Amino acid sequence: MGIRAPRRSIALATAATLASTGCAYIGARNFLASQAAQARRTIPRAVDPPPRADGVYSPGGGPVERWHRGVPFDLHLMIFGDSTATGYGCRTADEVPGVLLARGLAELSGRRIRLSTKAIVGATSKGLSGQVDAMFVAGPPPDAAVIMIGANDITRPNAIGPSARRLGRAVQRLRASGAVVVVGTCPDFGVITAIPQPLRSVARSRGLRLARAQAAVVREAGGIPVPLADLLAPHFRELPDVLFSDDMYHPSAAGYALAARQIMPALCHALADWLGADIPELPWESRQNAPLLARVGNISRLWRRSTGVPAPIVRTAS
Repeated sequence: MGIRAPRRSIALATAATLASTGCAYIGARNFLASQAAQARRTIPRAVDPPPRADGVYSPGGGPVERWHRGVPFDLHLMIFGDSTATGYGCRTADEVPGVLLARGLAELSGRRIRLSTKAIVGATSKGLSGQVDAMFVAGPPPDAAVIMIGANDITRPNAIGPSARRLGRAVQRLRASGAVVVVGTCPDFGVITAIPQPLRSVARSRGLRLARAQAAVVREAGGIPVPLADLLAPHFRELPDVLFSDDMYHPSAAGYALAARQIMPALCHALADWLGADIPELPWESRQNAPLLARVGNISRLWRRSTGVPAPIVRTAS
């Protein structure tokens, strides 16, 4: 009876065999396409909408106050992007990254934060212009915008250069409207074991290339990029059962809390004047502590209670 080879060895051997033929390109493409189909069967489609909790958040916690004309607030935070921006996979509204950021800003500033969400499950960079259009139709632009986009540009797949440029144009429009902009760049596909090898390695390589291109265009447009692949991948690789949701593709509540914890310092950096503090160094660019960053660390208690993640984790980007 023969010994069954590991799945990774089979995949690599198959790829090597295809590469040795005259039809290497077509064979490799078809092999990866079959793996993509397998991944789609393994990862269920998004069905239930993520929790929504747009409204006004006050310092000290408490329930969200539904916003309508005449309800006062001090800063308007708006969330753009894809399923990770909406918090797909969360079970309650308080687990959604936008809510975590709004509550965090309310605690830091002692003021009222209005949260609005324009992000859409399944969106790619092609949909960002429509989300920004919807913002202008709905009313005045926000004071601060957070964008999380890129994963679906890899799974479609969309070309890296055009995807990054579309993000850059969205950041330019938001900055021209007066908003500060923070962007969580494309995550690391290498931690998603629901995607088989070698497709996972191909997706990881393209995702990291997109993240680098995104960071460049965001800086050029006046926004602040947050390197989520560098900051999050080690922890998702170490604690997949904690940080992934049941589909092992989207983050869990703990995973979203970890992502929000990395975005928060960049948001504080962009809003330093409004917060009345010196502009802090970003943690992945400098390990020097600043008073405002110490205060950001203190609000981790809010997330620790709801998610079970033991402490704020900020790692220097490679």
